[in-house]
Amino acid sequence: MKILVVDDERDIQTLFEQRFRREIRENLVNFVFAFSGEEALNYLNGHEHEAVLILSDINMPGMSGLELLAHIKQKYMKPPPVVMMITAYGDAENFNTAKQLGADDFLTKPVDFSLLKEKLKIII
Repeated sequence: MKILVVDDERDIQTLFEQRFRREIRENLVNFVFAFSGEEALNYLNGHEHEAVLILSDINMPGMSGLELLAHIKQKYMKPPPVVMMITAYGDAENFNTAKQLGADDFLTKPVDFSLLKEKLKIII
């Protein structure tokens, strides 16, 4: 499973690689990282059907995760990638906006990796 992680915090890459070490080694998951909404769209334009799951931060400089979500849901429909929004703010407004834009799930920071793995159906 190829997962595109979009977050302006670069240390998120090291964190995901540590928490999914075994799954990466066993080729259960393959992560690609983008550090802005614009970078994520550039990746998707060149690799349209590779990412089956996109984990995106909401609050990023430039294009927000919500703007990225709107672009993804409008353009990449066949097959549609699953999009989970991740934010440090668990407020109802962001949750409702993300759901209206087509988010498949919503996680808060700090990410509970056990819960995320459960959602991904990966056995720890």
